[in-house]
Amino acid sequence: MCYLESDQSVDYIKSIRSLGPVCESVNLHFKSLTKEQFVTQYALWFRWTNCTELFLEVFDVLQYTQTTEVALGLMKLTSCLERALGDVYLLIGKDCPFLLRDLLASEQLAVVFGQAVMNVLRVFIGSPCGLNLRNILWHGFASPQEIPAKYCAMLLFLTAGLGQLLQTYLLQTKCILVHRPYVIFVSLDELDVFPDLNHETLSIAEELVRLSSFVLKTMLPFWMAALTAFKQSRYADCVILLLPQLEVGLRLLFTTTNKCPNRLLTAEPSALYTTFDEMLAKCLDNEEVNQLPAVLQEPAMEFLWDFLNHQEGPRIRDRLSHGEINLEAFPREVAKQIVAFAITLLCRFSDEDMFAFKEHMVIKPLMNCASCYRSRFHPISQLKKQVLACMKSIHLWPELPTVPEEHVQTIKGLEGNAGASTLILISEIISQLQQYMPQNCYSSDDPINSVLTERLLIELCDAHICTLYSPRPVLEVLVVLRKISTQCHQVSEQVIASAELRYKQWMNKTLHSRQRHNYLRMLNSIKFLSPVLRLILVLLTLELVNVHLVCKKNPFDYQQYLKFFKSVLQYTENLVTYTSPEKNKWNETMELTNKALIKIRKISDRKLMLMQLAA
Repeated sequence: MCYLESDQSVDYIKSIRSLGPVCESVNLHFKSLTKEQFVTQYALWFRWTNCTELFLEVFDVLQYTQTTEVALGLMKLTSCLERALGDVYLLIGKDCPFLLRDLLASEQLAVVFGQAVMNVLRVFIGSPCGLNLRNILWHGFASPQEIPAKYCAMLLFLTAGLGQLLQTYLLQTKCILVHRPYVIFVSLDELDVFPDLNHETLSIAEELVRLSSFVLKTMLPFWMAALTAFKQSRYADCVILLLPQLEVGLRLLFTTTNKCPNRLLTAEPSALYTTFDEMLAKCLDNEEVNQLPAVLQEPAMEFLWDFLNHQEGPRIRDRLSHGEINLEAFPREVAKQIVAFAITLLCRFSDEDMFAFKEHMVIKPLMNCASCYRSRFHPISQLKKQVLACMKSIHLWPELPTVPEEHVQTIKGLEGNAGASTLILISEIISQLQQYMPQNCYSSDDPINSVLTERLLIELCDAHICTLYSPRPVLEVLVVLRKISTQCHQVSEQVIASAELRYKQWMNKTLHSRQRHNYLRMLNSIKFLSPVLRLILVLLTLELVNVHLVCKKNPFDYQQYLKFFKSVLQYTENLVTYTSPEKNKWNETMELTNKALIKIRKISDRKLMLMQLAA
């Protein structure tokens, strides 16, 4: 290693030159070993990574040095190494740094491995001033033949060395290394956008790769390797190879549409290099509007934001590149979406006439799906899902087992004014909101039960609402609306659980006198609670449909608006408490409800709602 005389920091240029021959020697050493010898000498020292098999596979790659395989091996090696280093960091530190460069520069890892060792790692993967192998590969800046196999060999060797140093540290400190669990993709059906890809589709995709100007010719081997990996059911490999190439193709579009060819540069420490983050942003770094979204169009932008960026989405690139996903169990469903989306870009952005391909019977369905894609993981989309799931839960209430009505009527004070006044308030609020609803969802004969229906919510939730680049006020409002929806759902689930349990106890005659009274109060209260919760869901959804109008409110009105919905949130939080099995405060629930309804009516009278702004 070489250091600058001025401040003793790493001299990256000299260090790279001096480490070059070392890397070459390590590569030759590995080539001289049989697989059995390598396993005997090194396998033990890869165990700390929790990915021993992957590192043994990288050894196989070095024996044949097929260019795309070396690059793929390096990408997998660096992501798994980062994850393992994060686990080591957590032996001492609390919150593991998100960025690899911050992780490698941390004091915690220097304590375990020594500063000199960490400096060597930073020359290879942890600094834009060094070789920066990880970022150059993951962001698609290197063509297959540009990364020498000797660097892959050196990182393999270094990983084994780190394993030896770690064992010494663990023996000295009596610590135990714990591996964080992998992220698992839940609700795979939500990620299912495109029809399945058969052999014919993949053959046409290979033809498209050769013809499309979306593909840089030097990168063509990566594309072909990705499609081969999909055919061989190596789904993680497929996506790891394909994501950087999508970034390359989009970077080419980005630099062309924004007339900044200099941004197509390879990654250099002195210049900002263009990645997905910059390309998907609303504005360029000079504050001018990014033209790429207009060229890609909203559906493609929403797909990219959904699969790469949104916090509640799969964030595939982040999770793969930071080693958070078990590569062996990577789902075909996810790989299929990325390959299919890539095929649509190959068709859309090319100098060649692609009409015949676009109209082909296996490609046309992909093009249609891509052109009508709507965000699934933006907070707006998430709120829609929450509202419909909550309504589904409330719809189960009429099916709940219940005691005969005459028992309910025997309890004094239950059939009094509270319930009647609740229904009057709900009817008054509905009559105010009626004009903002689709007309086919309303019947004046039975306003409460005909309006507050799943059909209305489905129709409202089906309305397209722009999700790209939502302004801050919109996002702030969405946070509150989503919390309200969550609380409503919890109330519904608690009511269902309590009703089923209490009915069982009633039938088995195991309820004390007070519990019987309380159970009957609950049965009476939930008659009125159901329309109240449904009203809140309709209110949330009507506001959601008009959520972008919040930006038209002046600061004072905006704060008043937010304050109102925070008070609704407070009401629903109190409802969760009162309807919990521990509290069972049903009389208080009704009092609380009437106060909340009066407040909603007052705000509606003052025309502070967004739906009223839209009218």
